Amino acid sequence: MKLVTAIIKPFKLDDVREALSEVGASGITVIEVKGFGRQKGHTELYRGAEYVVDFLPKIKVEVAVSADQLDQVIEAISAAAKTGKIGDGKIFVSSLEQVVRIRTGETGAEAL
Repeated sequence: MKLVTAIIKPFKLDDVREALSEVGASGITVIEVKGFGRQKGHTELYRGAEYVVDFLPKIKVEVAVSADQLDQVIEAISAAAKTGKIGDGKIFVSSLEQVVRIRTGETGAEAL
């Protein structure tokens, strides 16, 4: 079992959700976050004053999947979130040692 964590641009969330639905990802968690990568933020002009925006709004999407779904999920997120411009985000994959469904007590892959 794997936990796929993707940091994406906020306006790409619906596209990513639909793409994950199409490949059979059973559920996702979405968190609004702020951060920066290589672009180190940017400057904006507001009422004639220039100011630096260090942390850009992003969306963190987490999906728990079985190992055999991993490649499909990564490809779906990559294709749906890509704009070709700086700041498209990143995908992180980590191992899940155990999953427990609280309501039924199911564990492992059955809990996904």
